[in-house]
Amino acid sequence: MIKIEHLTKRYDDTLAVDDLDFEVRPGVVTGFLGPNGSGKSTTMRIILGLDHPTKGRATIEGKRYAELRDPLHEVGALLDAKAIHPGRSARNHLRALAASNRIPFSRVDEVLEFSGIGSVADKKVGDYSLGMSQRLGIAGALLGDPGVLLFDEPVNGLDPEGIRWIREFFRSLANEGRTVFVSSHLMSEMAVSADQIIVIGRGKFITQGSVDALTASAKGSVFVRGANHQQLLAALKAHQGVVSELNDDGLSVSDLSSDQIGQIAFDAGVALYELTPQRASLEEVYMDLTADAVEYGSTGARNE
Repeated sequence: MIKIEHLTKRYDDTLAVDDLDFEVRPGVVTGFLGPNGSGKSTTMRIILGLDHPTKGRATIEGKRYAELRDPLHEVGALLDAKAIHPGRSARNHLRALAASNRIPFSRVDEVLEFSGIGSVADKKVGDYSLGMSQRLGIAGALLGDPGVLLFDEPVNGLDPEGIRWIREFFRSLANEGRTVFVSSHLMSEMAVSADQIIVIGRGKFITQGSVDALTASAKGSVFVRGANHQQLLAALKAHQGVVSELNDDGLSVSDLSSDQIGQIAFDAGVALYELTPQRASLEEVYMDLTADAVEYGSTGARNE
């Protein structure tokens, strides 16, 4: 388990992490979400002992990373897939890690094959694509067969087959009872691969919960298809309904329940052919939660 307690990190005048508190439990895949500059990478670096907190603590199974006796056997991580000497082969890179952590070289061959880069293991890492480098980073994280794993943007550069592979890989790790902590900006991927989501913004904790719980609590919409959309539109607006989309296929309505919409249509004499509640997507929930925590954002369309 990873435990974050009142974690704060300040760089001169910049408060990168602001009194964070959360836990990452074993047996589930936990997604770590937040806009650019929200403090995700800083938090992961502190967990791994690569940076020191200004206040608070980050522990792995109750210990700081520096206190772990055999860190690679207890924690595996992929933070920067390209942070490897470009002139070294994948096999030699992993063998150097293995030798420094008393891991047999036979384990190197196992993780190379598992990650799908066994056939290119003797090529220079500098010639690897980003996707191949990501697979090498995953192999390195698995080298010591650790119970806790951290991944920062692990699907970058992977093709659809690789993304599906890593999704199944995360699930298998969690099913084995390991702690899996994944930072990503891909909402669609987190929606299908993560069991729990932690959202932060501007270094502060925003919320935590399952994907189902987060999307269920968010305001969704109702798709409506009827005999006369213009007449229905006028009736809905008269009852403070917000129509975000109107076309020949139907209307997308928010701020009214499906029961209310049905009654309004009945009173207006508009026959309905479809009335379907639409749950908010994880991306919509995320955008709503982090609207005030985005460091850089557009103010609208540019006039041509």
